[in-house]
This record gives sequence, structure tokens and C-alpha cells, in this order.
Amino acid sequence: MIDIKFLRENPDVVKENIKKKFQEHKLPLVDEVIALDDKRRATQQEADDLRAKMNQTSKQIGALMGQGKKDEAEKVKAEVAEIKQKIKDLEPVEKELNDKVTEIMMKIPNIIDPSVPIGADDTCNVEIQKYGDPVTPDFEIPYHTDIMERFDGIDMDAAGKVAGNGFYYLMGDIARLHSAVLAYARDFMIDRGFTYCIPPYMIRSNVVTGVMSFEEMDAMMYKIEGEDLYLIGTSEHSMIGKFIDTLNDEEKLPYTLTSYSPCFRKEKGAHGIEERGVYRIHQFEKQEMIVVCKPEEAMHWYDQLWQNTVDLFRSLDVPVRTLECCSGDLADLKVKSCDVEAWSPRQQKYFEVGSCSNLGDAQARRLRIRVKDKDGKKYFANTLNNTVVAPPRMLIAFLENNLNADGSVNIPEALRPYMGGKEKLIPNK
Repeated sequence: MIDIKFLRENPDVVKENIKKKFQEHKLPLVDEVIALDDKRRATQQEADDLRAKMNQTSKQIGALMGQGKKDEAEKVKAEVAEIKQKIKDLEPVEKELNDKVTEIMMKIPNIIDPSVPIGADDTCNVEIQKYGDPVTPDFEIPYHTDIMERFDGIDMDAAGKVAGNGFYYLMGDIARLHSAVLAYARDFMIDRGFTYCIPPYMIRSNVVTGVMSFEEMDAMMYKIEGEDLYLIGTSEHSMIGKFIDTLNDEEKLPYTLTSYSPCFRKEKGAHGIEERGVYRIHQFEKQEMIVVCKPEEAMHWYDQLWQNTVDLFRSLDVPVRTLECCSGDLADLKVKSCDVEAWSPRQQKYFEVGSCSNLGDAQARRLRIRVKDKDGKKYFANTLNNTVVAPPRMLIAFLENNLNADGSVNIPEALRPYMGGKEKLIPNK
């Protein structure tokens, strides 16, 4: 959510930004919110003037009573009561206008960084750099669930009976590999100075609307029936929510946290054949990183965050590339974003395994995450997040890139301490 004052003073800039995001249907919202804001401010001023008048008039009552002018005092009391009623009548109008302004402001996209490439959708995303040489082996690589089944490592049929489509049982060495990757990612981030955290797996609606757009909320979140709680779709939601309604000393910034959590997503819509198996599912686990910092440090941390993910994947012998997200592919709260994609030898292409986002002060403004500098000046923090690793997709990349012709899977040296010292996984079939 952008600053209403900025919008009021720069409506053309906001409209141009909407056009760059190919959301022309939102252009009327700018003029609508300006008109509502004018009405809101006028109503607030009227209410404030009445409150000031009521306070001033109320002081006369005691003086008149002290002078024995009871009748005059009663008249002033009646006047005060009338003013009080007018204030009471204005209060719901104030609230309604405030709510309407906030609702519209939450639909207007954040101002994107000038460096963001302009494009309508993800087909316009731009490759930044490749890390590691993509290798295509001289043997056929099976589909990832077929690889897992050779190790008796997955049971999607049983999961379908228990929970429906989009769920799985991981078993044996594959389950251990899944946990090993998470444990390694946790220690990897701790070694880089991040504080480890296990967050709540459910959040209230005011946190949900503080960290994401209404469109994302509807497409992703599972609501707990009868309660003001949602299952988290990704752990940065509750991690950023940790700072709601806080005033933070500038000298303590940045806060750098890495979290583990399960995640739950609706994953609406039809998906292609390569998105079967454990690629696009309703439940998965994830290691995440978030930063709360000063605005002038946000771009520095943005580069640090995506580099962490690149370094982790390269330490596990998985080639990756970074991809700059274009304007039309950015969620409304994002200032700038890039994806980290892993090489798939089977598909002969890269696929997304993580996303790094700079959200400016949009989440902080919604959640009221403020900072106080040494002079007492207060401002909104900037927030960033990035996937360290999400093992379901990571497992696909890991298994394909470390598979041998005999069906065994190499364990990179960095991961061996988490796999009981094993150098290879040997299939049962």
C-alpha cells in the first residue's frame, strides 16, 4: 500500500505505474480514492472542530455554576449535548470513509523500481545470470515420482485416499533426503548470520491482508471455518506479521530471520503434465528468509537474499539461473522481484524453485511496522523475503541433477552429514 499523501500529490505517477503493470482497469481507483480522501479529511476536520468547540464550551459550565447562574449553565449543557450528538453522528461516517479509502488503497499496486523490465506476464521475464553448467546425461531421466518410487520413497495413492489430490507420503531415504535438505538449509542460513525461527502456522485476517493482496489471498489461503484464522501459504507471512504494531529502534536494524514451516496452498487452476507429482501441491515444507531494514538498505539486502539461494543450490551441485520478474508478473505489493530457477535435465529447461522480493514499505505500512531514528523521527521499515529452499521442488532438481545411469543418486559432500554419511542412495528397484 502506497502513501495516500504521495498518491494525492502524484496521481499521474500512480496511474503511469498502474499502466506499467498492465492493470488499466484500476486506473479509475486513483480519482475515486482522491475524492473519498477529500471527503474523509473534510469530515475529520468538521469532527475535530466540533470536539474543540465542545471542550471550550464545557469549560463555561463550571464557571457559570460557580457564579450561581444555573439557568445559563443549563443552556450551555444543552449546547454541549447537541455538539456531542453531532460528533456521534459523524463517527460512523468517518469510519465508513476511512474503511473505503483503505480498501481502495490496498487494491492500488505499489510503485515498482525503475530497474524492473516492463512486460505483461511471465513470458517477458528477463534472465540475469546462470550459475553452473546445465548437464544433459546420455541416459533417459525418468519423471521425478518414478525416480522416488525406485527407492520406495513416495506413495501418492495412499495420500489421495487420506487427503485427496495434491498430497503425498514420502518414505525411507527420500523422506530422509527431504528432511536433510531442510536441516542443511537451516544451518546454511544460521552460518550467514540469520536468526532461526519457527513461526505460527496460522495467522489472523489482519495479518493476511497486511502481507498480501486480496487476489493472492483468495487464490492461496485456506480459511479455518468459524475462526479468524488462515493456514499460512508461506512462512514469510507470519514472520513479517511478527512485527505488527511495533516501533523499532533504528540502531537494532536490520532484523534478519530464517524460518522453517509447513505451508498450505489452494493451488487453483489447471496445471500442465510437468506439474504433477510433488511439483504443485497443497502442502509442503519450506525454509524461508526475511529482512526488516531501513529503506536505504533494502536493495543491498535484496541482492544478498537471492545470492543466498543461488549459493545453497550450487553447494548441492544443482545448476541455477536468476530471472528478473517483469512489471506484469509482480504481485501488487512488490517493488522488485526475481526468481531462482533450477535446471531440469529431464525437461531441458529451468523451473522455479524460489522467489526473492523487495516489498518496500508496503507491508510495513499495512501492518504499522515503524522505525524510530536517533532523533526520534518515525518512519516505516522496508521488508524483504526469499525462499531458501522448498524441498518438494528442490527434490525434483536434486534427484534429476544427481541421478546416475544405474538409478543411484549421488549425495553432495555438503549434505552427507545430514544423511548419516551416505555418499549415494541405492534404489530398491
